Amino acid sequence: MIFGLEFPPIENLVEWPNVFGPEGSWYGFNKIALINFVALAATTVLFLVAGRSKGLVPKGARNLVESGVAFIRDGIIMETVGKDGIRYLPYLVSLFFFIFITNIFEVIPFFHMPGNARMAGPAVLALITWVYFIAVGLKHQGLKYFWNSVAPPGVPKALLPLVIPIELLSTFIVRPFSLAVRLFANMLAGHILLVTFSVLCITLFSATLLALVLPFSFAMLVGLTGFEIMVAFLQAYIFTILAAVYIGSSMHAEH
Repeated sequence: MIFGLEFPPIENLVEWPNVFGPEGSWYGFNKIALINFVALAATTVLFLVAGRSKGLVPKGARNLVESGVAFIRDGIIMETVGKDGIRYLPYLVSLFFFIFITNIFEVIPFFHMPGNARMAGPAVLALITWVYFIAVGLKHQGLKYFWNSVAPPGVPKALLPLVIPIELLSTFIVRPFSLAVRLFANMLAGHILLVTFSVLCITLFSATLLALVLPFSFAMLVGLTGFEIMVAFLQAYIFTILAAVYIGSSMHAEH
């Protein structure tokens, strides 16, 4: 309770009751699961509709998808991996669209919750990317990939006892952990800000003198909503570009 204003506890912002299954069970289906399911379905339908579109001039879903593909290809893959990375375009495009759609549920009415504001979603995406760039490394370098990852070519032998643990920790533990935490923390922080100013606006309607602050808090809420849309895109972009960097580093030993 602050100046007569009551804000919900943090648990009410991120924890949702299960639609079925006992509370606390791993198989319970709640709001976060619904958001991820809808995001997966929306991503799939978007590409299926775009793939069936005919005509020389792209329109609607096809135009959106082609713009997204060109953005990922030219702005991420060609800048971080090069032409050899084009073969991994489908994974990176799917990753970007899925994360963005999951994030944008923050500003969609009746949802108002980014799916990635819970750690489980970003952790799964990071784990999949971790497995993916290791598989790419094994494909291009064979079993030497693991040695090349912890002992980069050109490092003096005297420094290997120091370099190997650092590279092992950095490549196989810090990479997936930082991917997951960065996405989760940014989306949760934005969600808390929006909820805070939303509750403030609602409460000020019934307050007395504090109602004078309502226009300012409402303006801040509108501004933060626009900012959160940008963050939803930016976090999808950052996750995708880092995934591309990790894939590119797995393709060549010198990286």
